[in-house]
Amino acid sequence: MGVLEDKGRARLFYRYLSTVYDRINPFIWNEEMRTQALEMLALDADDHVLDVGCGTGFGTEGLLQHTDHVYGLDQSEGQLEKAWAKFGKTDHVAFTFGDAERLPFADDSFDAIWSSGSIEYWPNPVTALREFRRVVKPGGNVLVVGPNYPRSTVFQKLADAIMLFYDEAEADRMFREAGFERFEHRTMGPAYKPDVAITTLAHVPDDD
Repeated sequence: MGVLEDKGRARLFYRYLSTVYDRINPFIWNEEMRTQALEMLALDADDHVLDVGCGTGFGTEGLLQHTDHVYGLDQSEGQLEKAWAKFGKTDHVAFTFGDAERLPFADDSFDAIWSSGSIEYWPNPVTALREFRRVVKPGGNVLVVGPNYPRSTVFQKLADAIMLFYDEAEADRMFREAGFERFEHRTMGPAYKPDVAITTLAHVPDDD
């Protein structure tokens, strides 16, 4: 387990990163990538969508271009403060302080879940993905963006020491263990690193 796959350390890390996050983030996760991922999620205007690990609201901004029913959740107060400054605490998005592995929502609460740049900090990603499956209505979609596993052995060791990086085979395992039967993966990235991220779209079974 990487050093940042600890909730206390991750919260401390983001307390400081939140001050510069919006300036750094476009070099890794930019608007073009967000647009591609949103096309995969294919939202309807009346969909209720939960943004898990919403951070300062970069993904949230994209979701609001497709639906007015957006909810944000994050475990970092520093990140949420930045998001509140952008959207207000209740004006445009219903924000909740919470944990991806213990979502404070009832079963079948949402039509879809979006989570970008968060899975790498979860100590138990399968647990979180099961929670996603629980709170999304049967037939709904879950989209998760995480860091693709490096090809270089040196960078693999560094990645493993910091947080969760994973490839398509590992993504298959996690989503299957969480109870998803249908899912697809796509790599994305900026021009200088087109496969830096792995995006998974998973379908919640209709028979739940």
